[in-house]
Amino acid sequence: MSDFDQLRTRIRQFAEERDWQQYHSPKNLAMALIVEAAELVEHFQWLNEAQSQALSQDKLFQVGEELADIQIYLIRLADQLNVDLPDAVDKKIAANAKKYPAEKVRGSARKYNEF
Repeated sequence: MSDFDQLRTRIRQFAEERDWQQYHSPKNLAMALIVEAAELVEHFQWLNEAQSQALSQDKLFQVGEELADIQIYLIRLADQLNVDLPDAVDKKIAANAKKYPAEKVRGSARKYNEF
């Protein structure tokens, strides 16, 4: 079993042990994911670029907790929808490599249809 599969199983078991499946509809999980993403963004609100790259250890811990919440909800959502998340990521990276060939886009933030 891969590390990802083990993590997905742990998250699934955690929800099952608490009888939370009843609340874990795709809609509810997607909404919870966005809430957690907003909580992550809150840690960076009003910081400039340099400040955002030099977080204190306490702030990094808090950001790590938000990232973990996001990951948990994302994995749970994929599990509920039977989406093979590692495979979907691999396919998306391959598609992005075609959209954004390194030799054409290196150093540019333009969208694929602008170059």
